[in-house]
Amino acid sequence: QVQLMESEGGSVQTGGSLSLSCAASGATDSTACMGWFRQAPGKGRETVATIYSGTTRIFYDPSVKGRFTMSQDTAKNTVYLQMNSLKPEDTAMYYCAAGRPRGLLCASGWYNYWGQGTQVTVSS
Repeated sequence: QVQLMESEGGSVQTGGSLSLSCAASGATDSTACMGWFRQAPGKGRETVATIYSGTTRIFYDPSVKGRFTMSQDTAKNTVYLQMNSLKPEDTAMYYCAAGRPRGLLCASGWYNYWGQGTQVTVSS
């Protein structure tokens, strides 16, 4: 089992920044992929960013590329999501997840461990 603990989100105005963190514990060696996902009210879950642990292979959804940065501290088993130039359409519940790649791709991997979610709200 893997436990994921996300930091608190927050509320900002358009153009603002927020940073999220997610600390993993337990059987972390069983999961090669970490990812950030989000779900807005009335919408499906979407992938924000994923990382193949221990590498620089990071995927970003086109809607966040250039504004969001995912990083990892393997010594702390923690991933981060720095969100800049936030827009109202970034408002959602953000989830951290851990799983396995599909082939070599974490973006299309299987994620079976999920954090509790943290709310990010961007006002115009």
